[in-house]
Amino acid sequence: MTTFVRIVDEGSLVAAANSSGLSPAMVGNHLRALEERTGMTLLNRTTRRQSLTEFGRLYYRRCVDILELVEDTDMLAQQSQATPRGKLRITAPHAFGADWLMPALTDYTAQYPQVTIDLVVDDRLFDLVDDQFEAAIRIGELANEDLVARPLSPFRSLLCAAPGYIAAHGQPAEPAELVDYDCLLYTYARQIHADLSSYVLNLAGPAGAVDVTVTGRVYVNSAAALRRAALSGMGITFLPERAVADDIERGDLVNVLPDYRSPERPLHLLYRRDRRLSPKLRNFIDFVLARFGR
Repeated sequence: MTTFVRIVDEGSLVAAANSSGLSPAMVGNHLRALEERTGMTLLNRTTRRQSLTEFGRLYYRRCVDILELVEDTDMLAQQSQATPRGKLRITAPHAFGADWLMPALTDYTAQYPQVTIDLVVDDRLFDLVDDQFEAAIRIGELANEDLVARPLSPFRSLLCAAPGYIAAHGQPAEPAELVDYDCLLYTYARQIHADLSSYVLNLAGPAGAVDVTVTGRVYVNSAAALRRAALSGMGITFLPERAVADDIERGDLVNVLPDYRSPERPLHLLYRRDRRLSPKLRNFIDFVLARFGR
C-alpha cells in the first residue's frame, strides 16, 4: 500500500523507486502483487503516462487513510514506551503500605498524573501473576526466587510511649518489666481470630535476643492507629522506627528501653522478571528505591 501511494503521489514507478530506495522492478512487483491481491487493476499505464482506474481512485484514498492510522498507532506505541500511563496494581503489608507507601504515592502521582494507583494493603502474600499485581512490598525473608527482589532499608521496630504516660507510670528498666504496663499491640491479619493473651515481643538487646510475653488492653491492625493511641498516652507500643522517628525527635514520644529493638527484618520491592518493563513500573521502581532504599 505504501508503494502504491508513492507511485500515485510521485507520478511514476521510476520516481516512486527513487524516493523509496527500491529498484523500479521491485516497485512494479509491489504494484502487481497488490493488483493480484485485490483482483482489480489500480493503474492504467503506458510508456508515457499513468492514471488511476475508477477503483484505483477509491482504493488510493482508503490506502492513505489506513497508512495514516498505522502511523498514528506507531506513534501511540512510542508515546506509551516513553510516558508512564495506565493502572499500576501493587500490594504492601499494613505495617508499610498505609503509613509510608500511601503518603509517598502522593508525590509519585503528582510526578506521573497519567498513572492510576490500585494499592491493596494486606498482610497476605499474594501471587503477583495469579492475582495480577505488577509489584509488591514484602517484609521478611523471601521464598519466591522467580521474582526480582530489590532490597530496601531494613524494617525495625522500637518501644515508645508518650512522656505523660511514662511520668505517670514510670520507665521500665528491662524488658521483663513490660508485663506490668499497658501495652498497645499490633495484630496481623492472621492473628485477628487468634488468642492474644500471650503476645510475644521479639527484641534484640546488648546481650542478644530477648523474647518477652506481654499483655494489653488494645490490639490494632494499624500502625497509624497505634501511633495515635501512644500519642494520647494510652500505653507503651511497639512500632516501626520509621513511623515514630519524627515524634521522638519532637519529644511527643519517648523511646522506652532504647537499648532494645526488634531484630532487623528485610524489606524488599518485588516484581516479575521482564526485559520490557512498562514505563509506569520502571518509574515506580526508581521512585521506591529513591524513597525507601538503603
